[in-house]
Amino acid sequence: MGRTLSVAKSGDLEIVMTRSFDAPRALVFDAWTKPELVRRWFGPRDCEVVECEIDLRAGGRWRYRLRHGGGMEMVLQGVYQEIDRPERLISLETNEDCDASEGQALATLTLKENSGITTLTQVLRYSSKRIRDAVLESGMERGVGEGFDKLAEVMAVRAEV
Repeated sequence: MGRTLSVAKSGDLEIVMTRSFDAPRALVFDAWTKPELVRRWFGPRDCEVVECEIDLRAGGRWRYRLRHGGGMEMVLQGVYQEIDRPERLISLETNEDCDASEGQALATLTLKENSGITTLTQVLRYSSKRIRDAVLESGMERGVGEGFDKLAEVMAVRAEV
């Protein structure tokens, strides 16, 4: 896997996203779990993270409020199911704009490091093929891709420090 985002369907319910970063996995894990870092990279380039709350423990909640350049807002939130630092995070997540029962996804983030390069794989499992496909058609790939590009920039700066 390369330095660009790969997005693929898996079965009828899953989206699998993969991207590599020139950084140790502990730094990439921190970027997913520390609010001061999440604020710097999460979301598309035309978005700002205006609220970021993280209670990093099994059963703990996370909540991000993003504001697009035009003023529209989106809230993403979840509950951590499992935390295995620095290798894996599992959470049940929802977009506040969706029906919680339908828009919910089980998100499994896995980080594998080899020679200072970390490969991130995130599997999103939805309750139906219809919801999974609607998420793919929503422009999610562009937003996640831009966010991951920003994450790579944050990792480059942190590696220099």
